[in-house]
Amino acid sequence: MSGKGHAGDRDGRGGREVRDVYEYALLRVVPRVERGECFNAGVLVYCRARSYVAARTHLDEAKLLALDPAADVQGVRAALRAVEGVCQGGEQAGQAAGDDAGRRFRWLIAPRSTVVQPGPVHTGLTADPTAEAERLLDLLVR
Repeated sequence: MSGKGHAGDRDGRGGREVRDVYEYALLRVVPRVERGECFNAGVLVYCRARSYVAARTHLDEAKLLALDPAADVQGVRAALRAVEGVCQGGEQAGQAAGDDAGRRFRWLIAPRSTVVQPGPVHTGLTADPTAEAERLLDLLVR
């Protein structure tokens, strides 16, 4: 194995797990941009050391419709799925298909004035970016 390690790897100095820096940003739904009301509907996680980028989403339809009874629920779901597709790479990433994980993350966190918007980027340490994405989704979105 390489020196960067993966979940469960030990550092050789006391048996601690190798933890890598990761970045994350919340995905916010802003049903009516002019009102500025929003709620969290997903999280983007990027770990450079592991070439990892992923999105986990959860749309609370009741919140969406409370903020905008005429909201396009299916359109918001499609936008969230599109973010997940860009993270996965390959054909579903569209123009970003050939980009590495870091470029896809940077593209997704760029400010935009659409119904699904990225929040500010935060950092942390993790031994398992996939588990961290799920933990952040549970903590900050659901």
